[in-house]
Amino acid sequence: MYFYPLGDDALLINFEQKINREINQEVAKLTSYLRKKKVDGIRYYIPAYCSLTVGYDPVKWNFTDLTERIRRFSDKTYRESLEYNSRFWKIPVCYDPQYALDLPALASEKNVSEEQIVTWHLSCKYQVYMLGFLPGFVYLGDLPETLHCQRKKQPRMKVPAQSVALAGAQTGIYPSSAPGGWQIIGKTPLSIFNPENEEPFLFQMGDQVLFYQVDNTDFLEIATLDLVNLKKLFLSYES
Repeated sequence: MYFYPLGDDALLINFEQKINREINQEVAKLTSYLRKKKVDGIRYYIPAYCSLTVGYDPVKWNFTDLTERIRRFSDKTYRESLEYNSRFWKIPVCYDPQYALDLPALASEKNVSEEQIVTWHLSCKYQVYMLGFLPGFVYLGDLPETLHCQRKKQPRMKVPAQSVALAGAQTGIYPSSAPGGWQIIGKTPLSIFNPENEEPFLFQMGDQVLFYQVDNTDFLEIATLDLVNLKKLFLSYES
């Protein structure tokens, strides 16, 4: 790990500079551990693909002392003893034409059927690498190589909320309506961001996600569920 100061009230911890499940899980483990320690004077944690930003009160901490404290937390003993249980979600997606705005063009580009695109998308368990871009936007990896694709040359001015999309080697979910250039192939009935909730984001970094297909009737029924029932139906834990 490499530590860098970000002004006088934050530091950046860099792991290896690449998108990798194992590295991302190390970031998630360290973030989870530090949050559980509830270190006095820490204001926030921002985990990303292969880094963690830690904001702190400069009256209580300086860069050198906090770096040393975090290094002690992340030594060999910590790595061997830390228990980390990731959350596992089964997420419904409807691939009907009204939601799958780019599915026909993507299938044509790859010279396969639309059903084959859906089959490939459903074939993997994905990892939540990070949340960002928009509040609650979920970056998930890794797509099967057969589904790797470019962003749209002309981004949409408004992508519908809860759209499931592809770009590069990743799939993602739009938490709210916003401009965007990812390829839209479906929509989930789950609301993944609600600022009124105690926990506004449905997903956390490190979560595991498996998509499954639903028709529009099931889509509309699931869309009426509240957060408690969503978690009962779609969330479990794995070590």
